[in-house]
Amino acid sequence: MAPLTVGLEERKAKSSNAFAYGALVVFSFLYFARPEDLIPGMGSIPVEKIIGGIAFIALFFGIRSRSSLRKWPLELKLLAALLAWQALCVPFAFFISGAFWTVVDKCSKALIVVLLVGLVPDSIGQVRRLMFIQASAVAIMTFVSVLLYRGGRMGGVLGGVFDNPNDLAMNIALNFPLCLMFLLLDKNPIKKLVWFVGILVMARGLMLTYSRSGFIAIVVAVIFSLLEFGVRNKRHYLLGVAAFCALALLIVGPQSYGDRIKSLFSNDVQVYGDAKGPRAELLMKSLVITAKRPLFGVGPSNFASYTGTWRVTHNTYTELSSECGIPALILFLLIIRECFKNLARTRATALYQANPDIRMYTSALWVGFASYLVGAAFASTAYQLFPYFMVGYTTALYRLAREKPASGAVHAVAKGAGMRGENQPGWSLVSRRSR
Repeated sequence: MAPLTVGLEERKAKSSNAFAYGALVVFSFLYFARPEDLIPGMGSIPVEKIIGGIAFIALFFGIRSRSSLRKWPLELKLLAALLAWQALCVPFAFFISGAFWTVVDKCSKALIVVLLVGLVPDSIGQVRRLMFIQASAVAIMTFVSVLLYRGGRMGGVLGGVFDNPNDLAMNIALNFPLCLMFLLLDKNPIKKLVWFVGILVMARGLMLTYSRSGFIAIVVAVIFSLLEFGVRNKRHYLLGVAAFCALALLIVGPQSYGDRIKSLFSNDVQVYGDAKGPRAELLMKSLVITAKRPLFGVGPSNFASYTGTWRVTHNTYTELSSECGIPALILFLLIIRECFKNLARTRATALYQANPDIRMYTSALWVGFASYLVGAAFASTAYQLFPYFMVGYTTALYRLAREKPASGAVHAVAKGAGMRGENQPGWSLVSRRSR
C-alpha cells in the first residue's frame, strides 16, 4: 500500500510541475515574442496576466510536495524582501496611485518570474529551452524591426518590452552571449548560419537604436564573450571573426552613429536627443533625491513626475535609490551578487566539469550579467522583467547542476555521448526521484 501511495504522490508532483513548466514556456513566449501585437483583437486581452496567474498557482501547488525545494535560495528571499520594501514605499510616494500600480503590475511580476524560472524546470534541457525562446524571440523581433526601419531611432516593431529604443538595445546586448552560445553549440551548419546572421542583424539593430547604453553594454558583452568562449574555451578563431565583423559593421554603420557615440563624452555633440549634459543633470537629481529621502524615496516610477522632467533617471541604480530608497538598491545589488555566486558554484560542480554544454550555459549567463551590470548604469531597467529572467536562469542552473549525476551518466557525458543529456539517468530531477 505504501509503494502505491508514494507512486501516486510522485505522479501528482510530476503532473503539477509539467503544468507549471508548460505555463512558464507560454508566459516566456508571450513576453518576448509579443504575438498579441500582431494578432487583431488580442491586444485587449491581458494574456500575460492570465498565463502568469496560472503559472504561479501551478508553481504553488507543485513545490508544496517537493521537499528539496522548501528552502528558497537566498536570491529569492532577497527578491521577496525587495518586493516587500517597494510595497512599503507606496504610502510615502509622491504619486501613491502610480507607485501602487507599479508594485502590483511590475515589481510583483519580477518575483513570480524568478520563482517560476528558478524552481519549476526539472532538467537542464528545460532551462535550455527557456533560454532558446528568449534568444530566438529577441533575434527575430530585431530582424523584423530592421526590415521595417524607416529612419530615426529604431524601437521594436511589436512594442512591449521592445518599444523603447534603449530597452531594445539592452535586450540585444543581454541576449548576444545567448545567441553566440547557441551558434557554438549547434552541430547543424544551416542552424549555425541562421544564428550567425541573427547575431549580425542584432548588431545592426543595436546601432539603429542609437542607444548609448546599449552600445556600452554590447561592448562589454563582446569583450567578455571573447574571453569566455574564445580564450577560456579555446576557440581562438573567434577573435579573428569578431575583428572582421566589427570592421564590417563600422563600414556599413548607420549615418551619424559615430557622432551619437561621441556624445557620451562631449556636451557639444547632439544626435537624436540630448548630449552628455542633460543625462548628468538627471543623475545629479536622482542623487539629491536619494540624499533627501534615503529610506523610501519618492515612490516606484515617481522620479519623472516628482522632478517635473518627465524623464527617467537613465540609471538603474539611482532609479532604485531615488524611488525606493537605499535599502532597495542594497537588496538589488545583493541579488546580482548571488547570481554571480550561483555561476561560480556551478563551475565547481561535477556536472560542469563533465558536460561542455553546462560550461557554455554558465559562460553565457556570466557574460550577460557582466554586460547588464555596466549597461544598467546608463539605462532604467529596475521595473523590466528581462533581468529577472536571467536571475532565474542562474538559480535553476545551479540548483540542477549541484545534484551529482549518476557515475554512469558522468562517464557517458565525459566521453562525448549524449551532449544534451536530458534522457540520461541522473540528468532529470524527476528521474532521480522515481528511481
